[in-house]
Amino acid sequence: MITPEVIARINELAKKQREAILTEEERAEQAKLRRLYIDNIKNQIKAALDDAVRQPHSDDCGCGCNHKH
Repeated sequence: MITPEVIARINELAKKQREAILTEEERAEQAKLRRLYIDNIKNQIKAALDDAVRQPHSDDCGCGCNHKH
């Protein structure tokens, strides 16, 4: 789960990386946290797309599509 603390740590490591060299442990932690963040975003997008259900249309659906779906 992405918490404000996780985002703060990602940002902290990114700032440190710009200013100095990260240790091996910090690079590993950064990679793990970035993967966690990216996977979370992917899951949110997938859930949103899974929830988007196309509704069947009829001649009187009223959506203005004129059945051009």
